[in-house]
Amino acid sequence: MGKRWPIPLIYNKGAHKSLYSILIILLLLLSGWSFVTIIQLLHATHSGNIVKHLKNGPGTGVANSLPRHEPFEQAPMYVAVMTYLGYGLVTLFGYFRDFLRAVGLEKCHVAQERSEQKDFVPLYQDFENFYNRNLYMRVRDNWNRPICSLPGPVFDLMERISDDYNWTFRFTGRTIPNVINVGSYNYLGFAENNVDFLKTVAEKTQEYGVGVCSTRQEIANLSLHQELEQLVANFLGLESSMAFGMGFATNSMNIPALVGKGCLILSDELNHTSLILGARLSGATIRVFKHNNMHSLEKMLREAICSGQPRTHRPWKKILIMVEGIYSMEGSVVRLPEILALKKKYKAYLYLDEAHSIGAVGPTGRGVTELFNVNAADVDIMMGTFTKSFGACGGYIAGKKVLVDYIRRHSHSAIYATAMSPPVTEQVIRAMKCIMGQDGGDEGIRRVRQLAENTRYFRARLKEMGFIIYGNDDSPVVPILLYMPAKVVAFAREMLRRKIGVVVVGFPATPITEARARFCLSAAHTRPMLDQVRLLRPLRLHNCGCFLSITLFLLE
Repeated sequence: MGKRWPIPLIYNKGAHKSLYSILIILLLLLSGWSFVTIIQLLHATHSGNIVKHLKNGPGTGVANSLPRHEPFEQAPMYVAVMTYLGYGLVTLFGYFRDFLRAVGLEKCHVAQERSEQKDFVPLYQDFENFYNRNLYMRVRDNWNRPICSLPGPVFDLMERISDDYNWTFRFTGRTIPNVINVGSYNYLGFAENNVDFLKTVAEKTQEYGVGVCSTRQEIANLSLHQELEQLVANFLGLESSMAFGMGFATNSMNIPALVGKGCLILSDELNHTSLILGARLSGATIRVFKHNNMHSLEKMLREAICSGQPRTHRPWKKILIMVEGIYSMEGSVVRLPEILALKKKYKAYLYLDEAHSIGAVGPTGRGVTELFNVNAADVDIMMGTFTKSFGACGGYIAGKKVLVDYIRRHSHSAIYATAMSPPVTEQVIRAMKCIMGQDGGDEGIRRVRQLAENTRYFRARLKEMGFIIYGNDDSPVVPILLYMPAKVVAFAREMLRRKIGVVVVGFPATPITEARARFCLSAAHTRPMLDQVRLLRPLRLHNCGCFLSITLFLLE
């Protein structure tokens, strides 16, 4: 479940404010205002709404069992101003190119409404379409790159080029071999093709085939599925669990079964899109609290208890707090002990998404509950995926048996979705038994420790080099802040030229001044690989070249 492109751009939180800031800067520059004056005018907005000194917020007085170190360093003011200028300039050039297309001086590649449908509701939202064709399209080569090998610690890429500024691509027939993979979620290195490790998967494929072609409630409830669910429950130390064939649907299809109209969902502002979609489909009232900010969460809990539902002021049927173990764009870790204290204090329920944390953190890979040394049974709904640490696909819901039995009867994903493929199920069983040591060896715990060692080493080296990085020191998700749109593009292309595959992310998936590259570490990475990735000093684009890099971005 990779993070997250918000639903349309015009609905993105803060999008209008960011656009207004761009227009203000350009108007002030055109009217002759000085650069220093603009900085002073934007200082309050920058420090208060765009880039925060501290995103974690004050605590609740509950002592953490783990020392937290999650720096969210503020960018220098001139970096924020230059970032706004970059977006402002490409936006102006976008409008200019739209004018050229309208008068026929430039070919228009984008889909358009037919004249016969002019009275119909438009299929394309104007500004979203504008962003895609004028900003995203020119940098589209940095995403959706096709690979042609095992997606392990290294992979091979199919070389492609574009003759029309990324509107279409064509393959050259050549490959880019041995690209270091720091973009996928192969945390424990179980995305592998070792014949000895995959022997049981091959045997189950021969026994059961590759598909079941039915739902669990009809004729596809295999003994493999029941074995997996019992193994997950034992691994987490909970009563029961249920497995699903898709990680995204584990959230989006099960949350509507848990809450509905008359219920309240308190959601972290950086929650994954699958959680957001599930909350919207449920029909429950949704309120968003600041990321990892216990003061904001407690204030909303207190208001919910005191005021009740709008207009009627009746008590809420349920209050559900939704958080993630590790947030996939920030690399930050949930403040679980404090959230549990608030949950108990205000009699709320807690939904914990451990998609990125299960298998990846904790002394034995059991996620954030083990990391903070809290009782997993205190979390009402434990959710996780098999798509990352276990090298497979699907997800699970775990908790008390009465909860899991209720989901089996009421979840759309349980009733209508095709059951997990037998070889995929066996792959999860194999990986989980390896982590638990039930395969008779210590390979699993070695991988958990190797991931922790790689994470600490890589983060420490980047900090020594002076990069601004986000997240917890134990998180294998390592975002490096790049800020300016031109630098994001240059960074991704230069990294590929050096045979390093990395994910870059910008607005609207992140705040407009916090574009970044995201490194995902793996236990399969060797020290030489990490050293090759971290030798980025020649890549650092000096700020004195900001205007030059933006100009190159525009003229490309």
